Amino acid sequence: MSVIHVNEENFEAEVVKSDKTVLVDLYADWCAPCQMLGPVLEEIAAEHPEYKICKVNVDKSPSIASAFRASSIPMLVAVKNGKVSDVSVGLVPKSKILDLLK
Repeated sequence: MSVIHVNEENFEAEVVKSDKTVLVDLYADWCAPCQMLGPVLEEIAAEHPEYKICKVNVDKSPSIASAFRASSIPMLVAVKNGKVSDVSVGLVPKSKILDLLK
């Protein structure tokens, strides 16, 4: 499975109503740590089809960023059954990202 780009139009369907645990990556194109995290998230998406990996560009979808109170990026939010279960801010290793999803 590949990473899904999410915005206000498809956020509810892809994240809130998902039957899988979702990892939401709040990022921006200009953010170097966000760019470094991208390939790691692609790897997780390919290796773990039981999870859904979604990316939200905070510049293009500020209302989603605001809803998660994103004050710093990259920000990873684990969502289970439509509810936030865990949050991580900053560049973190793959093992930490997988821990968020458990």
